[in-house]
Amino acid sequence: MRPLLASLPLLALLGGCSIMPRWDSLPSITGEKVLGLMTPYRVEVVQGNVLTKEMVARVKPGMPKAQVRDLLGSPLLTDVFHESRWDYPFTIRRQGAPYQQRLVVALFDGDRLKSLEVPDDLPSEVDFVASVNTFRPSSKEPKLQLTEAEREALPPPKRSAEAAPTAAAEGPAPGRVYPPLDAKAGAGS
Repeated sequence: MRPLLASLPLLALLGGCSIMPRWDSLPSITGEKVLGLMTPYRVEVVQGNVLTKEMVARVKPGMPKAQVRDLLGSPLLTDVFHESRWDYPFTIRRQGAPYQQRLVVALFDGDRLKSLEVPDDLPSEVDFVASVNTFRPSSKEPKLQLTEAEREALPPPKRSAEAAPTAAAEGPAPGRVYPPLDAKAGAGS
């Protein structure tokens, strides 16, 4: 009888497992939402060199490698077996902004730039900033000044009975003497 009583809690525990739902029947991540309720935080991933139309326009064939590096930055990829090719890949994955991926290739003949392969969708600086800007300002701007009608509707300021007269009307307050600001001026007087 004792072994049967000792096994009852174990049997009850095992019996409860059959009531639990299966993991594949639970709601899962659908699109951008977890369990259909909240959006998880996704880490921003920015890799490579940001190159814009303005930056690429300054680079001309015949420039030395050092000058190209000064204008475009160090290439992300240089191959020991292909010294005449520099790759400038760029990818950005940011929450609330579309995924971007581009590749600019600089080809050299010796130490001089032979050509620059630029993708058609290379943005200008203004377009690039607009594409990664996920800040959406509110449509309602704060009010900074009152209109004349609002100023007239304001109550007049209250004057207290103990208000001291202005310093210009009476002169310096009696009994107040201030030390000179300059030590030299105080020594001579």
